[in-house]
Amino acid sequence: MTEIGLIRHGSTAWNKERRAQGSSDIPLDKEGLMQARLVAERLSAEKWDVIYSSDLSRARQTAEAIADKTGIPLQLDVRLREWGGGLIEGTTEEERIRKWGPDWSDLDLNMETEESIIARGTSFMEELMAKHENKRILLVSHGSFLRHLLKKIVPHYNAEESLKNTSVSSIVKSDQQWECQLYNCTKHIIEDT
Repeated sequence: MTEIGLIRHGSTAWNKERRAQGSSDIPLDKEGLMQARLVAERLSAEKWDVIYSSDLSRARQTAEAIADKTGIPLQLDVRLREWGGGLIEGTTEEERIRKWGPDWSDLDLNMETEESIIARGTSFMEELMAKHENKRILLVSHGSFLRHLLKKIVPHYNAEESLKNTSVSSIVKSDQQWECQLYNCTKHIIEDT
């Protein structure tokens, strides 16, 4: 049985400003670094074999916190990057409407296509399964990328809810089929009451 833990990176200043990050290399903010430490603490209580991460700073910093706490080897892979946002990167919804109008998403703004995201995710997964079958693997990546990957690998699972920063999701493969066992769990985050 193969299990993959899917981890979204910690928060960034652009998350808080609701700016499209895409493949822009934005680091974790102070809260994001704390979230990375908390998810690392959670995962250190579990047995994992390897960590793969997007090379973008926000994912890499999250993965490094996990690797440092667990001692698990970390490997970076550009195929785990967030979708390329083209001209919208760094903008808010309000700025996009002001610049391109309310139908901005229908325009060709050099954004990466869904087909491209799925192709690189599928390529990564095929290589991952050839190398690490029957292992427990952590993938640290980005919200939109992870949702697209889940939609492709577990098409019968509804993964529409946006992933929270440092959320943990889990997919398990047995009998040649993937099942989602956990989605968007942030029990490690201490909420202010």
